[in-house]
Amino acid sequence: MDVRQVAKLAHLNITDEEVALYTPQMDDIVKYIEQLNELDTDNIEPALGGLTPEGEATEAAREDLVRASFGQEAALAEAPSAVAGHFQVPKVL
Repeated sequence: MDVRQVAKLAHLNITDEEVALYTPQMDDIVKYIEQLNELDTDNIEPALGGLTPEGEATEAAREDLVRASFGQEAALAEAPSAVAGHFQVPKVL
């Protein structure tokens, strides 16, 4: 696993120390996931994300009814921090 390439694709700058730290971790993750290739899936039906094998939608547990939403003011009234009509959240990057 080329940790530098993964970091580049994620637009992350990575040091040599981080490469040394993350390379064995990534190798362990890949080895763990590769265990899936050892499973016998010959008799397993493919899953199509909520569709039957024929491509038909599955039955819903409830009716899909149009209902009134909270509206912006009501939703923002419950927010811990709102600025200029938007939710304010901590900066992640």
